[in-house]
Amino acid sequence: MADLQATLDSIYTDILPRIGEGKVADYIPELAKVDPRQFGMAIVTVDGKVYRVGDAGIAFSIQSISKVFMLTLALGKVGEGLWKRVGREPSGSAFNSIVQLEHESGIPRNPFINAGAIAVSDVVMAGHAPREAIGELLRFVRYLADDESITIDDKVARSETQTGYRNVALANFMRAYRNLDHPVDHVLGVYFHQCALSMSCEQLARAGLFLAARGSNPMTGHSVVSPKRARRINALMLTCGHYDGSGDFAYHVGLPGKSGVGGGIFAVAPGIASIAVWSPGLNKVGNSQLGAVALEMLAARTGWSVFGD
Repeated sequence: MADLQATLDSIYTDILPRIGEGKVADYIPELAKVDPRQFGMAIVTVDGKVYRVGDAGIAFSIQSISKVFMLTLALGKVGEGLWKRVGREPSGSAFNSIVQLEHESGIPRNPFINAGAIAVSDVVMAGHAPREAIGELLRFVRYLADDESITIDDKVARSETQTGYRNVALANFMRAYRNLDHPVDHVLGVYFHQCALSMSCEQLARAGLFLAARGSNPMTGHSVVSPKRARRINALMLTCGHYDGSGDFAYHVGLPGKSGVGGGIFAVAPGIASIAVWSPGLNKVGNSQLGAVALEMLAARTGWSVFGD
């Protein structure tokens, strides 16, 4: 641990000549405006130490990484009953694919593809107006990160609402199969706003630390989820957290993680630390190109892979 900052610094030095690689998510107009020449990385260890490099303090749109926090809330509401509505298997398809959904009668393959996350949002909405469900998520993330400055970027949410036709199709499809209980526009309102959560690498690593510490926040001592539930959320991130690039990420990095098309990746070294990296340029399957490279370097140099050195 003593050399962790030096390790981060060496990764940054190696990444620096490649900054700008990949392609920003231009199908969401607000994300298309983001400068791809940015890179940040933060590590928060279970004993509370913080290590950071580059643009780790700049807030970005966490997009699908928010699905980890919504899944945690949904499991808190309905427990294992959630799996009647969402599967737990890798998809092998694009994150916004409708083909699999039709074949499997409106039950999304896992909670991290778009259809699965929309179903999870529907669960979190139970008994709430859309605005209340969004507020619940925001309060939860602020509580986890111990940071009241975390916000939702309304411009990004509006941009997604105006262009998210595939997500509208997915939601209507699930509604047709009776796998959504609330009006489609209400559920999508929650979904688009959760994806527009704006956080820095450091805030994100702090918020996800409970998954590295057996379900408790070591900074406060508060239990967030049971150790068993933390382990299972990590398992889902390892197998399903990177869309149809999940196997490749597990092969190269070997850590539970969740990516977002804003260029962020959140990762967990169980029992050791939580990590967040951000570089807006994406690879062909929608994951941060340099973020994945940096995490592969980190796993190799620290021996943190869950599969061993």
